[in-house]
Amino acid sequence: MIEAELKARVQAPEAVMRQLDERAGARVEVYQDTYYDRPDGSLEKRDQELRVRTVHGPNGRRTVLTFKNATVDEASGSKPEHETRVEDSQEAHAILQGLGYVPAIAFSKRCRNYDFEARGRQMLATLVRVPEIDGTFLELETMAAEDDVTAALDDVRAVLAELGIGAEDLTRETYTGAVAAQRRK
Repeated sequence: MIEAELKARVQAPEAVMRQLDERAGARVEVYQDTYYDRPDGSLEKRDQELRVRTVHGPNGRRTVLTFKNATVDEASGSKPEHETRVEDSQEAHAILQGLGYVPAIAFSKRCRNYDFEARGRQMLATLVRVPEIDGTFLELETMAAEDDVTAALDDVRAVLAELGIGAEDLTRETYTGAVAAQRRK
């Protein structure tokens, strides 16, 4: 499946949060993300991502191992995604390092997640703050088959428009890139 996702910088976070609160209950969580690569950086060079994410929320803690393949839609950056829950985050890190992967970057994200249905699709909207980056971001995603990505992204754009997010707000900036740039300063 493809994660059909668009990301935007939010100009009026409180207004967007109120609108999302009307659509669904919020799930407030903190993500601790560690991205891995090979020592030669070959995953990044191939536009692939390997991540261990530990989510801390009101219902406890869970860890997810994710592999994202290369981008299939250049305008949005949407990628095929494979994800599985892992029982022990420390073991997940140990396994990846034992296989020769090295931590490339790690950071936390403060997230406010909303699951809802729109345009006949299950959507996940996430308001994101990364302590090392200025601003608030909104990620809106739905899962789609490869032959449905264009239509899914059209539906995502329509929901974003309903939330007051225009094309001028969209960004392909990655958190990993922005955090790395901040750390180089």
